[in-house]
Amino acid sequence: MKFTDGYWMTKQGYRLFSPYEIHDVKIGKDSITAYATHRPLEHRGNTLNEPLMTMEFSSPIPNVIRVKFYHHKGKVRQSPSTFDLQYTGNATVNIENNESFIRLTSGDTTVTVTKRHPVQITYTFRNRRLTGSGARSTAYVKADDGIHYFREQLSLGVGETVYGLGERFTPFVKNGQTVDIWNEDGGTSSEQAYKNIPFYVTNRGYGVFVNHPELVSFEIGSETVSKAQFSVPGEQLEYYLIGGDTLKDVLGNYTSLTGKPALPPAWSYGLWLSTSFTTNYDEATVTSFVKGMESRDLPLAVFHFDCFWMKEYEWCNFEWDERVFPDPAGMLQRLKARGLHICVWINPYIAQRSPLFDEGMANGYLLKRPDGSVWQWDLWQYGMGIVDFTNPAASHWYKAKLRALLDMGVDSFKTDFGERIPTDVVYYDGSDPHQMHNYYTQIYNQTVFELLEEKRGKGEAVLFARSATAGGQRFPVHWGGDCEATYESMAESLRGGLSLGLSGFGYWSHDIGGFEHSSPPDLYKRWVQFGLLSSHSRLHGSTSYRVPWIYDEEAVNVLRFFTKLKLRLMPYLFGQSVSTSSSGVPLMRAMVLDFGDDPACDYLDRQYMLGNNLLIAPILNPEGEAVYYLPRGTWTHFLSGEQVQGGSWRNEIYDYFSLPLYASENSLIPLGNEDTHPDYDYTDSVTLHLFALQDGETASAVIPNLLGETCFSVMASRRKNQIEITTKGTAKNWSLVLRGISAVDSVEGGLQESIEQGIRIMPSESVSFLRIVLS
Repeated sequence: MKFTDGYWMTKQGYRLFSPYEIHDVKIGKDSITAYATHRPLEHRGNTLNEPLMTMEFSSPIPNVIRVKFYHHKGKVRQSPSTFDLQYTGNATVNIENNESFIRLTSGDTTVTVTKRHPVQITYTFRNRRLTGSGARSTAYVKADDGIHYFREQLSLGVGETVYGLGERFTPFVKNGQTVDIWNEDGGTSSEQAYKNIPFYVTNRGYGVFVNHPELVSFEIGSETVSKAQFSVPGEQLEYYLIGGDTLKDVLGNYTSLTGKPALPPAWSYGLWLSTSFTTNYDEATVTSFVKGMESRDLPLAVFHFDCFWMKEYEWCNFEWDERVFPDPAGMLQRLKARGLHICVWINPYIAQRSPLFDEGMANGYLLKRPDGSVWQWDLWQYGMGIVDFTNPAASHWYKAKLRALLDMGVDSFKTDFGERIPTDVVYYDGSDPHQMHNYYTQIYNQTVFELLEEKRGKGEAVLFARSATAGGQRFPVHWGGDCEATYESMAESLRGGLSLGLSGFGYWSHDIGGFEHSSPPDLYKRWVQFGLLSSHSRLHGSTSYRVPWIYDEEAVNVLRFFTKLKLRLMPYLFGQSVSTSSSGVPLMRAMVLDFGDDPACDYLDRQYMLGNNLLIAPILNPEGEAVYYLPRGTWTHFLSGEQVQGGSWRNEIYDYFSLPLYASENSLIPLGNEDTHPDYDYTDSVTLHLFALQDGETASAVIPNLLGETCFSVMASRRKNQIEITTKGTAKNWSLVLRGISAVDSVEGGLQESIEQGIRIMPSESVSFLRIVLS
């Protein structure tokens, strides 16, 4: 929200009160409280009829500074007043207080506040300035209409770029944008977003989290061009300044506050096939799709039933439509006998024609209007009401309906919607409807995720969720929502996923081929490449099926090739996912996260890293042209074996069976021996591919079991022409491939053989150390 008229003037109808000087300071055990006047105190009479600003500084965890500004502290904030943060207690801090400034240091991150006019707030990390606010930046805003606000403006340096704020499909770098944190169902082609997160990071190496579930308005260099501004209505503002050695550390600290991503089950990384939305289907259609995939050697892991598994006008009744599914339990049993997992579509809405509507209305399970009537409208479903998850009985009721489906054989739920939540409602627990608008999706997805963990066990719960707010990363997986079947929409989907990753979300997916309309065969094949090299992979559409033979025979072959490639990559992908769940660093990530010291990566939004070691640049045009950037170092094309030097842009043409897919130097990537399903024993006949190990460098790989526990780890180190390999744990029949190496002089601890893209080393039985002498 903008309060100024140019740089000098304030908009009519607003008065801004900014800290002028610090009048008094109170030092607590682990906090600082400062009281700032809004003008000089020339005499005692100036203390009358004037506001003070209370400024609190503390630290919940190392390298995170908690900042809270008050005007009237006694103003009641109904729940949810803040997000559900995951830390307990406070960090150990160091506090300085002298005539000139007050200072609080947590870890290596420091806030310094000057006492004399003009009050300056400066944030540093190891004495390196991150950002800060100065004269007229922090402000309490009084409006003539009686709605007051708090505003903060943090400086942006020359060349500083801002990222995040949720899954946003607008330009990747947020500088120059106005962003309102307000969940809406606007598709991927608009400035609206399904997943709004009041958190951003910058290439200067810090993050800012505004701890307000309600509408937060950001002006990122769009009101004052050298500042990132955020404002909230009310009498207080709370935010966290998050430091770290790298942007990865910043994300780690942020997710320590808001929650780490849960580790999805290994089976969820396989290919998902959907019935699509408005298509006609029954058990015969579903079975024909499954058999069609089997007969074409297209490995399928999950079958998803979209909306019409229930009767039209009755979403949600959580009952199979008996007209087309007369034996749902038997059908699910037959599908699961083929090795499939089952997902079904749900949402938190109960249509008036659903048998559950009267039950929900009678028991107070649905959101109400202020007059006590059930809140209803006809958008999406006729007369639909919305489940009130603040009522424990309503949550129990909702879970009971889903529990019956899990007992029948369902494994996962696509938790659709959760964005169009009204504010003219009354919640069971008295929650503020404006603060609940964004937060509703959190309790919706949490309700479903907790049920899955209860029924299936930790590590076996996975959603396919569309909406989210801060902390929603705890309940994966999320997908990008309704996209068009165009290359432009494919690119905007990728931008959204990269922004979401920089907002603390570990896993992300999208509708392969685009949701709206039908893609031409060319686009479908290119989207298949992108989709199978994403965290999670789902074929889904609106008005048409997404089975590949509808397009052409080549589409079948392309889908087979990339599905099997992903399955063989599972030891690498799942190992990287274990790291994601503990670190908070996303599996699929923007280049700036790994190459923050390369300014060429600041704006890159058409390529990404998949884990620590694989770079991918989807092809976004019908000409098959790939324009992409390789950072400094030696890069090896994963499929062709070509080695190239980075630090430059490349322009190439690719067919449908390849794309820019590169392994970074000094990387050790394990490949499995299985290409039919994703949840196999990753230590059985695993092959570790060593790429361009440089002199004096090391490479490592960790291979987990299906519970995420490390079973086998490998470390490679090079000194001149010798490579030493050490292992821990056990693996059956494992081998090592030196990629790009044509000759080896000798191997201590194993045998060697030449293969197409290098040298294969076969260790002796039970060996835990190999020495390889290069020719």
